[in-house]
Amino acid sequence: MLGALLLFLSAPIILSLGTGVWPTIEHFIPGFLATAIIFWPVTTIEVFTFTPMLGVGSTYLAFVTGNLTSLKVPAALNAQDALGVEKGTDQGDVIATLAVASSSIITTLIIFVGALLIIPLTPLLESPALKPAFDNIIPALFGALGIVYISKRIKIAILPLIVMMIFFPFVPGSSGLVGIMVPVGVVISILVARILYKKGMIS
Repeated sequence: MLGALLLFLSAPIILSLGTGVWPTIEHFIPGFLATAIIFWPVTTIEVFTFTPMLGVGSTYLAFVTGNLTSLKVPAALNAQDALGVEKGTDQGDVIATLAVASSSIITTLIIFVGALLIIPLTPLLESPALKPAFDNIIPALFGALGIVYISKRIKIAILPLIVMMIFFPFVPGSSGLVGIMVPVGVVISILVARILYKKGMIS
């Protein structure tokens, strides 16, 4: 992880060395604090939320390559379900690692092709006809993935769904709290599952 951190920092350092332009403290500190206040709690929570789903190997790879919520976690969960392996087992860890690695490679290739074609494709990508599609990529992705898990454990899923459906539409600025509300939903699901299990309503 320290090696990955050094690689992340190498790009801006090399650019500053090459151009002679360095960020000033009065500009760096406010920008750093503004992002750290949001990302440090969210990423800390994500470690505890996603690690049990991903396993050891794929957790490292997923956090280094990033984009867990919209790409890496759905890819790992979908691969595990498609092959019928249990999460938290050695087989589940291997499948999740392969899925995250494949997702990372494909993402890199798509970004490379996109960088080459961005200028000729800009008019198409910015067309009003495609805007609704781009605005709903993540909801569509998690809707398709979520319905599989909801249908399997509908009794456990009802209360977390109700809480989130009330929270996000009616709490101002809640769209920026997705990373925090994910573990809240996990805790609610665990509590509901425990209560239902004790009552003999689920096995």
